[in-house]
Parts: sequence; C-alpha cells; structure tokens
Amino acid sequence: MKGLFKSKPRTPPDIVRQTRDLLLFVDRSPGVRESKREEKQMSELFKNIRELKQILYGNSESEPVSEACAQLTQEFFKEDSLRLLIKCLPKLNLEARKDATQVVANLQRQQVQFKLIASDYLEKNMDLMDILIVGYENTDMALHYGAMLRECIRHQIVAKYVLNSPRMKNFFDYIQLPNFDIAADAAATFKELLTRHKSTVAEFLSKNYEWFFAEYNSKLLESSNYITRRQAVKLLGDILLDRSNSAIMTRYVSSRDNLRILMNLLRESSKSIQIEAFHVFKLFAANQNKPADIVGILVANKSKLLRLLDDFKIDKEDEQFEADKAQVMREIAALEPREQRS
Repeated sequence: MKGLFKSKPRTPPDIVRQTRDLLLFVDRSPGVRESKREEKQMSELFKNIRELKQILYGNSESEPVSEACAQLTQEFFKEDSLRLLIKCLPKLNLEARKDATQVVANLQRQQVQFKLIASDYLEKNMDLMDILIVGYENTDMALHYGAMLRECIRHQIVAKYVLNSPRMKNFFDYIQLPNFDIAADAAATFKELLTRHKSTVAEFLSKNYEWFFAEYNSKLLESSNYITRRQAVKLLGDILLDRSNSAIMTRYVSSRDNLRILMNLLRESSKSIQIEAFHVFKLFAANQNKPADIVGILVANKSKLLRLLDDFKIDKEDEQFEADKAQVMREIAALEPREQRS
C-alpha cells in the first residue's frame, strides 16, 4: 500500500522549518551524540543544510530559481534561524559548517520584493555580530565566522555597528594571531570594514582618530611581522587616498610621529613595503600647509631623502610612479628651514 501514497516534495519553506526544528534539537542536546536518534537527527540536519545551499546556488544540472530563493529567504528570517545556525555551528561537522557558511553568505544578497530582508533582521539582532567577531578566537570556527561576518558587513548598518563596537579594537590583535590563515582572514575583514562604506568610514575615523591611529601605528605599521607591516601600509594608502577621507588625510600628514614611521618604512629592505610607504610619504611632501615641525624633519633629512629617492627604482616601468617621485624630490629640494612658532 505504501507506494500509493508518495510523500509530497518539500517546499523551500518546509526545508527551512525542518532545519530550524533540528537546530533547536541540536542546541538543546549535550555535545556528545550517543543515541541512534541523535545521530539520525544530525544526519538529517546536514542533509537539510546541503539542500538549502543547492536551492540558493543551484547545482551542476540547474540554475537557482529566484522564486524558490525568495521563499527560502523569507522563511529563514521570519524567526531566529540565523541565530540558531550561528550558535550550533561548532556542533556541526566540517562539511556542514562549510555549507552553512555559504548559505549565510548567499542570504545576505537575496532580495525579497526588492528588499534585502537580511539587513532588517540583523538591525534587530546586532549582538550576533559580537559572536562572529569573537569567533576569531576559536581556531576551529574562525574562518567560518569570519566569512559570515564579511558578508554581513555588506549592509551599511551592520558595518557601522561593528566599527563603533568596543570589539573593533580586537582586530588589531586578530591580525597578528600566529595562525596565518586566521590572521589573513581577520585582515581581510578589517580592510572591508575600512573601505566598503565610504561615508560611514569617514565618520568613524573622524570620531575615533586618536585611539585608532595610535593602535594602527604601534600594532600594525611598527609590527615585527613583515606581512602585517606590508598589508598595513598598503591599507593606510587606500584609506588616506580616498576622497571621502580627505580631512583625515590632512590630519594624518600633519603629525611628526606619523612622518617618522613612514620614513622608517621607506628605508625597509622590502621593495613592496617601500613602494606602499612612498604612496603615503608623498602626501606629507605634497601638503602645501606643512606644519613647521614637519618641515624641520624633512629639511634635517633632506640629503638622505633625496639620495634614497634617487636610488629608488621599481621593477617595471611606471610613468606615474616616476612622475610622482620627481615631484616629491622637487618639493623636498625646495624646502627651507622655517621659524617654529612657540
């Protein structure tokens, strides 16, 4: 008789609801899975997460169907499925964690009636970002939580929350973690936070200038780690050369401490660091309203700087670089000592 009653295929909302029920079960159960029932539930959960991923991404035989994606997204954010998934992630196996990370990433971009409903959900559940940030401290979870966090900060409201969170300071330590992959992932998130949403970044840097650049200089630009220094000076150039941050740039290039750090980076043995440092150093030289102490440092080091820049060659021909270098050399050569105001 069984064959006469074929089960109805599950709809995307059905799969979300069943996944939610299974996550609730996993959340309540202790870490050790002993009973056959628990094993069966976990196996069912892994299968469901894989199905959610296939609906959102499609597979080798078919493209994703927009209507199915919209239904899935709507059901997913109707209740706390995202919170449950984030909370239960450590209890999943590696494959299910990867699938779950991809599901969360995709859902941040899904529109329902031209609206990113993930953004509305996250606005009411910002504490989830704290869980994701602190995830960098868990070696097994860091890359999954980091990937989720980067996707969530595509929403400006989320990026603003993270930038202004006390946990923003944690990134200066995460970027220097001994695990290379985790440190690189944290650096990618840090860069995304400081470059994606221009007006939010400018507002953040303006309000938090003192502590932010004190940490940036001492922990990143003066780090003992070559990769950290190289990435930090490159990102610094990206930040200061962005038009939205022109007021920040003016303030940065008026500091003798900042100039000292950049001059040290210019003298690095690494060509990559030298080149990136030059792109920031040229802003000090080009500043037409240099404070007297900046002029004093440049004048005192004039011959050394001119010699260094004259010898400074890059591997491939770059007309823009050569033009910039010639301009910087002219600016420095023309400097005369100025009376420092008391």
